[in-house]
Amino acid sequence: MVKLALIGAGKMGLSHFAISSAHPDVEIVGVCDNATYLTSVISKHLGFSTYSDYKKMFKEARPDAVIISTPNSTHFDLAKFALEQGAHVFLEKPLCLDPAQGRTLFEIASAKNLVNQVGYHNRFIGTFQEMKRLIAAGAIGEVYHLEGKAYGQVVIRPSKSASTWRSKKSEGGGCLHDYACHVVDLMNYIGETPSKVRSAQLQSIFSADIEDAVFANFEYASGATGYLEANWSDQSVRKMSTTITAYGKQGKIITDRQEMRVYLTPGTTFEDYEDGWKSKYITELQAPVNFYMRGEEYSAQIDQFIDNILGRDVKVESTFQTATATDEVIEQIANLGKG
Repeated sequence: MVKLALIGAGKMGLSHFAISSAHPDVEIVGVCDNATYLTSVISKHLGFSTYSDYKKMFKEARPDAVIISTPNSTHFDLAKFALEQGAHVFLEKPLCLDPAQGRTLFEIASAKNLVNQVGYHNRFIGTFQEMKRLIAAGAIGEVYHLEGKAYGQVVIRPSKSASTWRSKKSEGGGCLHDYACHVVDLMNYIGETPSKVRSAQLQSIFSADIEDAVFANFEYASGATGYLEANWSDQSVRKMSTTITAYGKQGKIITDRQEMRVYLTPGTTFEDYEDGWKSKYITELQAPVNFYMRGEEYSAQIDQFIDNILGRDVKVESTFQTATATDEVIEQIANLGKG
């Protein structure tokens, strides 16, 4: 059994708590949050040990691993402390606000041989995994352009004050760090990490202190180009909608969470993909998980975290290293967007 503690009991923290508490190889030894009304409910009605001080939790509960789901500005200090205590760390995205901090965390984790993972859950969605496989296998030939787009209705009305950490730039809020980062990481996963961000624009629509939309153009070492668009003030969608499109010399792939559409040029075939259009759906591609909540991908990432701690799986899809590469792209976008 893995003795697991959680820091942060917000929306994602509670999701991770529910998934982890149902895992057959996990024992929850502590939940830490400074909101006492949350921890009192967890303690009184569910019987778990709760804390308001994470250092006290580590001293008393002595966890093997920790899941951290707190505001972005707190990630580095919390993760560094946990690693120094010898704990494996699962950290919600983005890794850090400064890529140098992410590199430091990866160095510590590597030196101590600790499992390190970041909550970029799109890497665990079957449609995106199949898209990555097809591109790597050359199914659509050489890829010359990659597009990533995400829309949602997070900020849909004007606000004169920063009411939460997500609406405060200093705490890591904003569409870039809290929304577009998912798309950047997914594009890195499916294709390659950009060698350069050629241009970027950050646009405020309703917010006072942060951007609500992000636009960027990428350049890749292979000669391919890329385009990123993320807008969390789009009221035309019910919830976050992410689409990745790859253009190859022998075809095209358009993928979202539910469906992957593949077009192969006349005379081109690959496995059971014939020329023309063919669709595959998430129900055909998603692997089963221990516990379903919100979507298989959320459980799949926790399953992988626990499996790696127990030595069952040598591969981690989203490490501090891959997340730092994402942070480096985000930093370039942020710097160019200021202009």
